[in-house]
Amino acid sequence: MRITFFGVRGSTPVSGPEFARTGGHTSCIGLSLDDGPPALVLDAGTGLQRLAREFPGRPFRGAILLSHLHWDHLQGLPFCPPIDRDDAEVVLAQPAQGDPVSVLERSMSPPHFPIAPDLLRGRWEHVALEPGAHRFGEFDVVAGEVHHKGGRTFGFRIEAGGVVCCYVPDALDDNDDSIEALASGADVFVRGAPFLDAEHERAEAYGHGTIEHAIALARRAGVRRLVLTHHGPTRTDDELDSIAERLDVELAHEGQTLDVEGRDH
Repeated sequence: MRITFFGVRGSTPVSGPEFARTGGHTSCIGLSLDDGPPALVLDAGTGLQRLAREFPGRPFRGAILLSHLHWDHLQGLPFCPPIDRDDAEVVLAQPAQGDPVSVLERSMSPPHFPIAPDLLRGRWEHVALEPGAHRFGEFDVVAGEVHHKGGRTFGFRIEAGGVVCCYVPDALDDNDDSIEALASGADVFVRGAPFLDAEHERAEAYGHGTIEHAIALARRAGVRRLVLTHHGPTRTDDELDSIAERLDVELAHEGQTLDVEGRDH
């Protein structure tokens, strides 16, 4: 499985030389099983603009899974040409909270945005996703509900080609049982952890977890590789590098690609 990070920031995109190494786009990850472009995309933040580079002059045909509907996880939808063309074929799945198009229209329609979702070109299938097992193309996906703030939120356990990837970008640290079940034995665990233990009160206020807690949970879950994402928008490259070195943890950066070999699970 190839895992590519197209956006690794949380809350809001950032720009400037102090953020250039890590990247400033918000949540978006692509998964593929060969050297081709991603067929499964996790979240559609502004990083979806980088996904477009994988499809020069070609349509996207695959699935996009939204962990939840906060702006930093869906703002890229109208700005990715491969998903907005007549020959595109897109399955867009979001946590079930009513009719999926109507729910999406609350943030993507006039007067908040010039167009509504139904004006994106191509063949779109909108899915109201419930917890449990699902299949998207060659990817087996388990959606699990986690506790965030401000709307239903899922984490995902994805298996394909003998590789298990767990993706939990936004969740409080009171989700240990739910997250550990999704991450158990995973080859790669991508966890959103924009705060440190010393910032625990802020983490709870914003509905997120801490880096130290993510490290401990990954050890308990028997994860092979932990990669942290959803970096705080005020964290500079130097600050993130310092955290990674001090806590001996891997922090994702925009454009990073992981080629993960399969094993028996």
